[in-house]
Amino acid sequence: MAKSLNDVRRKIDALDARLVQLMSARAQLAQQAWQAKGAAAAYKPEREAQVLHRVRALNKGPLSGAALGRLFTEIMSACRALEDQLAVAYLGPAGTFSQEAVIKHFGAATSAQPHASIDEVFRAVETGAAGYGMVPVENSTEGAVGRTLDLLLSTPTLICGEVMLPVHQCLMSSVRRRADIRKVYSHTQSLAQCQQWLSRHLPQAERVAVVSNAEAARLASKDRHSAAIAGRTAASLYKLKLLVRNIEDDPRNTTRFAVIGTEEVAPSGRDKTSLVLSTRNVPGAVHDLLTPLARHGVSMTRLESRPARTGLWEYMFYIDIEGHQQEARVAKAVTALARKASFLKVLGSYPAAR
Repeated sequence: MAKSLNDVRRKIDALDARLVQLMSARAQLAQQAWQAKGAAAAYKPEREAQVLHRVRALNKGPLSGAALGRLFTEIMSACRALEDQLAVAYLGPAGTFSQEAVIKHFGAATSAQPHASIDEVFRAVETGAAGYGMVPVENSTEGAVGRTLDLLLSTPTLICGEVMLPVHQCLMSSVRRRADIRKVYSHTQSLAQCQQWLSRHLPQAERVAVVSNAEAARLASKDRHSAAIAGRTAASLYKLKLLVRNIEDDPRNTTRFAVIGTEEVAPSGRDKTSLVLSTRNVPGAVHDLLTPLARHGVSMTRLESRPARTGLWEYMFYIDIEGHQQEARVAKAVTALARKASFLKVLGSYPAAR
């Protein structure tokens, strides 16, 4: 048995040595590719999406596709860092779900810049202080994030990618017993996502809404007899005990984030296009507006309405469709939509979440 184990370990060591050689060779080729592009931006959303799709297609186990995807995301992140120190702005402070989304999509070698508001994230991207930004768009439980939708409409930034992040809320505190908790800090949406659990297990505790989950953890670390609802990262960051994990009322709770930038993204082969448009307030106007999608065989994956700021009872419609705006059928559908709409803006075409 011992001989067999030693043999297996020798084979693992040999494979590890080979993996180191292969990763070094890959990093060198990545540097050559960057130089061939004229030292342009190292991050290419469509190319990285194609790499991850191909890796998953080649995978025969026993590692899951998700696990392999995480490994290759980190490999690409480390290679990218050799070429270009990419900065990504996110809604801070450190320890938020927005930071988790940055790491999931760009990898841990990326420089993540925390900002105090969604407005500041957009501003950092517009001014070039950050190459890209990560902003929440919608939550499966609580719906759309209105400020993000408003800024996508009013600024020149484009959607360059999307991240689907499963959101697991945790109760953390410096106290050991739940009975000693008199106050619970968290973001408004997180409190709403955990309201049933809180009513059952902490009915006596005051619920206090703050600007972010990370701020909730910071406050809880300084306030005896209090707790915070946040992600696991915040617990280690602010040295709090994880009392209960996964207290969200819906175990499928997911937040969709948008990667925003200033340049259009080329087709990856599996893309989405986001639009915002409006129409006249007349009977059948919305039905007529969406007819071109069906006519050209374009699937709509999301429709969100939001009151316009231009007048009473006027609405903006945010639409996600399958395909890239450079594809013939999508281009024809968008052109037909533009003829029917009183206003239309393409928010971006980008690889669908991986």
